[in-house]
Amino acid sequence: MQTNISLMGKILVIGAGGQLGTELTKALADKYGKDHIIASDFQDAVKTKFDYCTFYALNVMDKAALEFIVTKEGVTQIYHLAAILSALGEKNPVQAWDLNMGGLLNVLEVAREHKIEKVFWPSSIAVFGPHSDKDNTPQQAFKDPNTVYGISKLAGEHWCEYYFNKYGVDVRSLRYPGLIGYKSLAGGGTTDYAVDIYHKAIKEEKFTCFLTAHSYLPMMYMDDAIHATLQLMEAPKENISIRTSYNVSGMSFSPDEIYQSLLSYYPNFEIEYQPDFRQQIADGWPRSIDDSNAKKDWNWQPQFDLKAMTAAIVDNLPQYFNYNKNK
Repeated sequence: MQTNISLMGKILVIGAGGQLGTELTKALADKYGKDHIIASDFQDAVKTKFDYCTFYALNVMDKAALEFIVTKEGVTQIYHLAAILSALGEKNPVQAWDLNMGGLLNVLEVAREHKIEKVFWPSSIAVFGPHSDKDNTPQQAFKDPNTVYGISKLAGEHWCEYYFNKYGVDVRSLRYPGLIGYKSLAGGGTTDYAVDIYHKAIKEEKFTCFLTAHSYLPMMYMDDAIHATLQLMEAPKENISIRTSYNVSGMSFSPDEIYQSLLSYYPNFEIEYQPDFRQQIADGWPRSIDDSNAKKDWNWQPQFDLKAMTAAIVDNLPQYFNYNKNK
């Protein structure tokens, strides 16, 4: 049975201007009605993306500003997406820790104080590390993250679990793999080569990959990520057995495999490999993920494999970014 947001209040999306936020906010508006969705981002310039709903410029580190929006708008659900990602985080580790942790704690405190009904917060496969199981990585795998992003996500998972156990805050989370969509540019993550490669192929430009040809990583098409998120948030509270963050998986592939999938559309497309510091990050992450808990608890099932994802992106990206596919 679909939740009736009109009886609950409004949904606030923090970090709505990012890769995930852009598409998740629109999906929420389509599902629940644009009048019940509030987009926010620290960059006021992204306001133009959200002409279909209410928008606020918000720095999530400003707890008073967050509380003002929650109180004024009658917010009852918060999707907190704002974060500094893995590769950018390694360049500014203290800033990444402060934003990723401080922002989450502000949201959790506001949720506790204002009796927010549900909170969504994304974790990541970055919580795993060099000594985690690499293949079919289980839900309770050993975790030794070696990036500030991964460290902050692992700490965040336990803060979420703490606020649920201690205060009853219904916070839910997914450990996203690399997310790939056609509506946003790469945003500073280690898996973002798999976003940029499509742009280069369609523009008929040579692609320089910062990972080796056979670096396998778990990935997910954005449509599946949105579906998983909405499905998790709509699941009955009693079905949620994981209060840190659920493993969730779509597919696994290497840079060479995604390159090969593009050659049937762009036979002259060229790639070269120049691994950089992001290779070490990738080497510490899983190659594939066991998401059996998500499948058991709330019937998760991905819809896209690599072939289907490439077909969808090649079909939609040129028009979305005004690229001339047939130049």
